[in-house]
Amino acid sequence: MLASLVGFLGDFDLAEEAAQEAFAVAAERWAREGAPVNPGAWLVTTARNRAIDRLRRNRTLAEKTRLLEIPQAVEEQMDETAIPDERLELLFTCCHPALATEAQVALMLYALGGLSTQEIARAFIVSTETMKRRLSRAKAKIKTAGIPFSVPPAHLLPERLAAVLAVVYLIFNEGYGGRAELAAEAIGLGRVLVELMPDEPEAYGLLSLMLLHDARRPARFAGEDLVLLGEQDRSLWDAGQILEGRSLLDRALALRGRGYYVLQAAIASLQADDPLDWAQIEALYRELAQITRSPVIELNRAVAVAESRGAEAALAIVDGLDLGEYQYWHSTRAELLRRLGRGDEARAAYLSALGLARAEGERRFLRRRLAEL
Repeated sequence: MLASLVGFLGDFDLAEEAAQEAFAVAAERWAREGAPVNPGAWLVTTARNRAIDRLRRNRTLAEKTRLLEIPQAVEEQMDETAIPDERLELLFTCCHPALATEAQVALMLYALGGLSTQEIARAFIVSTETMKRRLSRAKAKIKTAGIPFSVPPAHLLPERLAAVLAVVYLIFNEGYGGRAELAAEAIGLGRVLVELMPDEPEAYGLLSLMLLHDARRPARFAGEDLVLLGEQDRSLWDAGQILEGRSLLDRALALRGRGYYVLQAAIASLQADDPLDWAQIEALYRELAQITRSPVIELNRAVAVAESRGAEAALAIVDGLDLGEYQYWHSTRAELLRRLGRGDEARAAYLSALGLARAEGERRFLRRRLAEL
C-alpha cells in the first residue's frame, strides 16, 4: 500500500500520512458497515483521495496538478497482485545512487520491511535518534532530488542491484530471526528480482540462499528452544525448498556466478548434506572473506575451522576479530572456550552474549548453555 502511494504522490511523508488516515477511516467504517470486497484497493483509493484533499487544503494544487491527471482507481479494477511490482519500483527508488548505502538499506527496511525505527537502529548498532535522523534525511533527499519512482533501464540495473539485494537479504534475516512474514516477503521479492533479471547470477544466488535457509526453519526451534544446525531434526526440513534452492544455485553457477550471494548459497547447500564437508565449507568461507573483507564472514569461517581443525585453531581466528559489540562473536567464542575446558572464560563470554541478545529463543539457549557449565 505504501509503495503504491509513494508512486502516486512522489512523497514519502505525504504517503505515510494518507495511509494512516485511510486506516483510521477503515477502523471506524468497517466496524459499522463491514469490510469491502477488496480491502487493499479500498484503502489505497481512500488514501489517495485523502492525500488530494490535503493538497487542496494546503493550496498547493497548482504545483501538483499531475496528481489529478492520474485516473482515480476504481476499486473493482484494482488488482492487488500489482503491488509486488510497485514494491520493486520502491526498492529501486530507495536504492538510488544519490542516497548513501546505509540510508538506502535503512529506508527500505522501514518502507518495505515494516520494521520500526528502533529495530533498524539495532540492526545498524546505532541509537534510535540517529536512525530517525537518517531516515528523515533519506526521505527528504528523494523528494528534493526528484528521484524517480521506477525500475531503472536495463543498462543501469547492474550498478543498482547490489543495494537492492542487500535490502532484500536484510529483510529476510529479520524474518529468519522470528518474523516469518518478513522472510516470506523477502523470498517473494527475490522471485521478482530473478524474473526481472534472468541473467544476473547474484539474484539467483540470493533467492537460492534464502530458500535453503528457510527450509530449515521448522527445525530451528524445539518448542521455544533454539536448536543448532548439527542437532536439528533433518526430517523437519522442507525438501522441496532445498531442491529448488539447489536448482537456482546451479543456474547461478552456470551463469559463472562467484559473488557474495552465490558463495553463501553454495555454503548453505553444503550445510544440507549429511555428513557435512567442513573442509569445503571452510574453503568457501575463505573465498568469501577475500571478497568481502568482513570480520563477520571470518567469524563464520572460524566455526567451520572448529569442526575441521579444532577449537584451538578457531579461537585464534575469533580472538583476532574486532567484534566486541556483536552478539555472535561472544557466543561463538564462549562455545570454543567451553570445548577447550576453559569454563570461567566461557561463562563470561556467554554472559556478554546474553547481554546483547534480543530474541527470546536465543536468550533461552544461552541461559541453558550457562547452566550446563
